[in-house]
Amino acid sequence: MRVFVTGGSGFIGSAVVPELLGAGHRVLALARSDRSAEVLRAAGAEVHRGSLDDPEDLARAAAGTDGVIHLAFNHDDFPNLTLAAEGDLRVIEAIGAVLEGSDRPFVVTSGTLMLASVEGVATEEDTPVPGTYRSDSDLAALALAERGVRSAVVRLAPTVHGRGDQGFVARLIDVAREKGVAAYVGDGTNRWPAIHRLDAASLFRLALESAPAGSGLHGAADEGVPFKDIAAAIGRGLDVPVKSIPADEAQAHFGWLGMAASIDNATSSERTRKLLGWKPEHPGLIADLEEGHYF
Repeated sequence: MRVFVTGGSGFIGSAVVPELLGAGHRVLALARSDRSAEVLRAAGAEVHRGSLDDPEDLARAAAGTDGVIHLAFNHDDFPNLTLAAEGDLRVIEAIGAVLEGSDRPFVVTSGTLMLASVEGVATEEDTPVPGTYRSDSDLAALALAERGVRSAVVRLAPTVHGRGDQGFVARLIDVAREKGVAAYVGDGTNRWPAIHRLDAASLFRLALESAPAGSGLHGAADEGVPFKDIAAAIGRGLDVPVKSIPADEAQAHFGWLGMAASIDNATSSERTRKLLGWKPEHPGLIADLEEGHYF
């Protein structure tokens, strides 16, 4: 297939593009800068210059391909996530419209944190509560199945880890280095799912190739790592003490990660594995931290 990929030069996308090329697909990747275009061409992809601010242009690019993987998200709008989510929805709607009735695959990125309100372990049968962050994009993508698009949503764990990570785990390490202590909230038994970026890449490829229309898929190799264990691994890596802090101090300690630090988001990917034959094979989060490259 000739596949249009947004976010192809990002942390996850830079693993997805070679995964697709290695499986024999051709890639047309979105680039908004000369540097991104250079990286993508060096990886073997064709380049489409543009940005998420022009959904109709992205739709025209998608129209000439056999399928789409949408990874990009406008982090320039952070911390105004509502504005960024609205832009994401416009992109999904525009691309969905040109794919309508074609049965072409359209794989959209979402997150498991939207399922944090689920008691116990969230499964693929659970759907995000309308009105939560990126829930509109998630639900809109799934609804495209009723309009003749082979749509699928990959809900990624908040901790997509691996070399080059600048996300949640990297920020937790920065905080621990700044504060001189690796902290967890309360008893630290709240759980975070996790996935290695290379396992995420294989999941996106499999979703493109074979996910049935309307599939909600879970990108979680580790179902739920206790936050206390994450803090302990960071403490070992930095050689700093590990301690509990009360919930009312989480915001002051962790900054913008304060709320997420106490969330319990255990997430199963059992159905995803069975449906697609997906077999995560790269190190789990704690093993990846123990390798030392984060430090």
